[in-house]
Amino acid sequence: MPGKRISVLGPHELSPDDHKMWRGIREESGAPANPFLDPAFATAVGRVRPGARVAVLAEDGVAAGFFPFEKGPLGQGRAIGLGVSDSQGAVLRPGIGLDARVLLRACGLSSWEFDNLEAGQRTFVPHADEELASPVVDLGDGFERYRERLRERSPGFLRQILAKERKLARQVGEVRFVHDARDPRALRALMGWKSAQYRRTGRRDRFAQEWITGLVELLARGEVPECRGVLSVLYAGGRPVAAHFGLCSRTVLSWWFPAYDRAYGRYSPGLVLHLRMLEAAAARGIERVDLGSGPARYKDSFKTRDDTVYEGAVVRPGPGGAAYLLGREPARVARRFVRGRPRLAGAAARTLAHLGRLRDR
Repeated sequence: MPGKRISVLGPHELSPDDHKMWRGIREESGAPANPFLDPAFATAVGRVRPGARVAVLAEDGVAAGFFPFEKGPLGQGRAIGLGVSDSQGAVLRPGIGLDARVLLRACGLSSWEFDNLEAGQRTFVPHADEELASPVVDLGDGFERYRERLRERSPGFLRQILAKERKLARQVGEVRFVHDARDPRALRALMGWKSAQYRRTGRRDRFAQEWITGLVELLARGEVPECRGVLSVLYAGGRPVAAHFGLCSRTVLSWWFPAYDRAYGRYSPGLVLHLRMLEAAAARGIERVDLGSGPARYKDSFKTRDDTVYEGAVVRPGPGGAAYLLGREPARVARRFVRGRPRLAGAAARTLAHLGRLRDR
């Protein structure tokens, strides 16, 4: 690559100037300030995932981009934090042309897998296998305007949430919402509720993986404005009944881990929490809430529009690329087949839930 030089570092080796340049390039690109594509997220992942790396691209001696990734056996790569990262890709100066396979060779990768590649990633989008809808809540006009639109579109939905909140207060006790709670007890409760939900629905329990639990705990203690962990909690009668842990920049809130205590399920505390979170986020200058890809009825109710994210992989010829295709592509094809057939997807979800119930017996 004439004029281009790529060096690969551990995230902890990036200097404060590197962080500043990374954020400057991101701002220059005009892309949303999603905290998953901030250097603080890459640094946190690097502390719990030894394979985490960042490729630093320089053009004519000037920093031109950063590409965070994880490297595994046979050079098989993946988006940094794959499995929990809701926005993936490279951070490149506008106009930088880059061939994906050339980049992978420079990083020592035989493949690079992604499942939430953001739109606008020209280097990687041609390698995508599937487009996914990623719901977004726009709050740039303020919460009152958003609530007016929600009332116009779904008046019954908004009335139901407010009625459930009043009922919760009457029957359980005073309802209190804290947008940025520093409450370790509530964070532990959230992880417990979410683990139970994963098991109940037959899905892999993310909080059974030490690196994910460690990552959340690290980010919960962080204070970097461009990538802060924010724990929001809904209390009733002095006890937490619903909570959400997400990542926040100055203008973007990324939905991440929402859950509630099923003992209070009849009050829909999760929906009450979500509405209060949107109100608090707008008051703090958040312009956009990314709800993350994946179907959920509540997302359809709250969203104002959908963005597009991509799933797929860049694969280079060779033994490592062949091993990736043999090991991962059949499962990816099967998922695409099921997702494209709603009736089959519903049956699969019911089967997973049944298996989850059997496992908990």
